[in-house]
Amino acid sequence: MRHQTLDQLHAVAEVKTAKPVMSRTQRLARWAELLEREPGRLLTALTGTEYRAPAERNVMRGDGSPISVALADSVLRDEGLKDDTYGEAKRFFELTDHQLHEIVCYCHVGDVMQASRAALSVRAVLD
Repeated sequence: MRHQTLDQLHAVAEVKTAKPVMSRTQRLARWAELLEREPGRLLTALTGTEYRAPAERNVMRGDGSPISVALADSVLRDEGLKDDTYGEAKRFFELTDHQLHEIVCYCHVGDVMQASRAALSVRAVLD
């Protein structure tokens, strides 16, 4: 086995150093902050999350949804957010169906919502 410095390894490979894993609270706070950056941005709501079977609900997604805002963030992707589906958001942010329903479902806001409204709903989960 040949020992090399980090600088030597960087020359031949992408080296990723270990980093602390964000807590649930930190991940949710980051999501809220991302939404608050453009408070007036219109986001797509998901339709009828409470009426879908779990398997169908878990694959629900929408272009321009609050979840897609989270997925666009490299920090949250590095932490393990894999896609912008309902099921992945539920897993990654450790939310119940009721909590995620309050954040993304159309029944509270119609087809679209302002990012500031989604941010408030994410922050409500933190309390």
